[in-house]
Amino acid sequence: MEAYTDFAQVYDEFMDETPYEEWCAFLVGMLKKYGVNQDNGSERMTETSSGRRLSKQAARNFRQERNTILDLGCGTGTLTELLARKGYDMIGVDNAQEMLQIAMDKRDRSGLDILYLLQDMREFELYGAVGAVISVCDSINYLLEEEDILQTFRLVHNYLYPGGVFIFDFNTVYKYANIIGDATIAENREDCSFIWENYYHEEEEINEYDLTIFVRNRGEELFQRFQETHYQRGYQLEQMRRLVEDAGLRVLETLDADTHDGVTPESERIYIVAKKN
Repeated sequence: MEAYTDFAQVYDEFMDETPYEEWCAFLVGMLKKYGVNQDNGSERMTETSSGRRLSKQAARNFRQERNTILDLGCGTGTLTELLARKGYDMIGVDNAQEMLQIAMDKRDRSGLDILYLLQDMREFELYGAVGAVISVCDSINYLLEEEDILQTFRLVHNYLYPGGVFIFDFNTVYKYANIIGDATIAENREDCSFIWENYYHEEEEINEYDLTIFVRNRGEELFQRFQETHYQRGYQLEQMRRLVEDAGLRVLETLDADTHDGVTPESERIYIVAKKN
């Protein structure tokens, strides 16, 4: 089954405890730490990496693109909007049409200037370069083959400005094998409920989770029942580091995504911060 179709309509409700504000603060801190921020109006930004002096209009265009962040796997756009409110020019890419429609509806209500593109991250195309690429909330884990990840990372490298930053997270093999694999999670709310059944396939290191969702029809007592099946693959840090480097990027930092300390064998989700040389 295709993922994030019917689930899209209740995704934000079930994700209401997700610490998006904390994720945003962390990302902004990393972007500033490694040289990507809104203050791109200084004289040093009026030259390209080759030292060629830019015209005023070209310099303005250059600064704007360096201030642009691509959100890969943006989903319903919650984090995309938070970063836009911080002053970044945002582009959101997702291949789930239903999720992206919710993101665009949010944009219509907020009035924020965000470009959303319905694209597969393995084949995304942009109109120009960007200063940073982010991908969080285990979007990378939906890529089940190393070749797909490498292809995505090469596109990231292609569209990043020299010195641009790539920040992403991924769930580890440890998390799927020891924490959520073969577990059943259920939640019952007034207008919607879900049953989330996990099945971990050890040989392929793939976690299959079957979602059964019940949503109350508006103004009625009847509930509709939907089912979706999702597949995510767990990865090891060294495995992901190799793929980043094979794509031509340089790893700057690796962090346990929950503690922001060093990665341990029990880390469930890991951040990698990489840079285009």
